[in-house]
Amino acid sequence: MGLHLTRALRNFNLENRAHGLIGKEKPRPAPSHPKTEDALRATKTHHPDIEDKIRNKDNLLLTRLKEVYVDSSDPSSEVQTKESASAQEELRLPKLTVNRESLMDLDVESIPKGKISVLEALTLLNNYKNSPETWTAKKISEDYHLDSKNTQALLEYFIPFNVKIIPPKDKKQITDS
Repeated sequence: MGLHLTRALRNFNLENRAHGLIGKEKPRPAPSHPKTEDALRATKTHHPDIEDKIRNKDNLLLTRLKEVYVDSSDPSSEVQTKESASAQEELRLPKLTVNRESLMDLDVESIPKGKISVLEALTLLNNYKNSPETWTAKKISEDYHLDSKNTQALLEYFIPFNVKIIPPKDKKQITDS
């Protein structure tokens, strides 16, 4: 009984609803920018047959599109195991200058060569700031297995321990009275 009731409600006044949707005004596209309209007009005057080219099918392009075939497959598992084995060989233990118990929350057991942890970065930057004669970029890159160019850029551009307050130029400074 429920099937007949739902079917009757679904089909109720169906034809009038369909005519209403068909007769509804179609949405208008958003207005174009004036410069865009000028560019379109200029293109139409220089190339009057451009609209025909846009609306017509290009059979040559369609045949070329049908000829395109992409075949892809995942790399074999042997290649993946070789990559993971080589990645494991290039790990190093973190260099810690503080006690190991305070760092147990970080769970850093090994670090890939060519990368450093945040703690190591702060440590080496602090060492470089305190004694740049002994902690040179070459020594740091050798100790932490880093690229010398990246190490030099790190020491030159990353300065976390300096705070500079730049006063605004257009406001008056407040003086103590």
